[in-house]
Amino acid sequence: MRLPTPRGPLSTALCADLAAGTTLSTRTLAVAYSLAAAAEDPLLDEDLQLTLAVCYELHYRGFDSVDDGWEWNPELLRLRAVLEQRHLAALHSLVSPVAVTEDPVDQQLTAVIAADDGPSLSRYLARHGTHQQWREYLTVRSVYHLKEGDPHTWAIPRLSGRAKAAMVEIQADEYGGGSHERMHSQLFAGLMRDLDLDDTYGALWDDAPAVAFTSVNTMSLFGLHRRLRGACLGHLTAVEMTSSEPSRRYSSGLRRLGFGTGTTVFYDEHVEADAVHEQIASVDMCGSLVADDPALTADVLFGAQCSLALDGLTAHHLLGAWEAGRSGLRVQEPVTV
Repeated sequence: MRLPTPRGPLSTALCADLAAGTTLSTRTLAVAYSLAAAAEDPLLDEDLQLTLAVCYELHYRGFDSVDDGWEWNPELLRLRAVLEQRHLAALHSLVSPVAVTEDPVDQQLTAVIAADDGPSLSRYLARHGTHQQWREYLTVRSVYHLKEGDPHTWAIPRLSGRAKAAMVEIQADEYGGGSHERMHSQLFAGLMRDLDLDDTYGALWDDAPAVAFTSVNTMSLFGLHRRLRGACLGHLTAVEMTSSEPSRRYSSGLRRLGFGTGTTVFYDEHVEADAVHEQIASVDMCGSLVADDPALTADVLFGAQCSLALDGLTAHHLLGAWEAGRSGLRVQEPVTV
């Protein structure tokens, strides 16, 4: 994967440092502190979110012509920590705290999901989505779906017992149960090709708006920090508990445009798999986690809230753009350094 096109002074400085060698410039850190302090809405800030995504990508597949040693560079981790603190604070501001009750955690998660009133992209795309709107939606989602379940999988070594076994069971399906052709990333790549999109890993980053990275950055943040393992599991559980019906609607929308089962297989797979995963995630995984450590209940609920709220941000962004008669993708503009 090549380094993405910068979107502001911080991503410009960081990409220049990554391409040039193995040292982070003093100026880059200074710009990071300035941006973190000045960003009015960190979750929608193009420069901040792209920079954080670049930092995290060093833990995934890295970049062409960028030394692998950057992954654990102390100064880069310091920069990432500055952005993470601002990102996490913004997440806490985005969602209202949920009071932990004595009810089983699966029931508390159900209540969190029932309280969500965000707009539905799946309903719009099923009934009204045009071919171009579908291409834009897939471009946004490709930032995550071409990673399979990798962001959540970071949490597996941080678990034990029944919670760990349950998460492995869920994630094994994400990776096709050992079959390369059935890996969800491969199924999504096929869907992209059928809609004439470049399915190369990271190829559409430059077209994706900040909200695409905000969602994945949140998963990476939760997965890479042991202290946030409860939020990671809550986030994954909310995905599993809420994706079956939307996936059915997405399949319907694609069929309405004339696509067959070879194209809809990605969503058809999720209709069945996530219906099974719902109980495994909420009862076996999260239930076992909080049974062993009740103090993590609030984090589990927070992670679920973040999953729902960020889906809402993406829906507001795309639906707002389409209703205004414009593209939901990022408009390419030259970056002034």
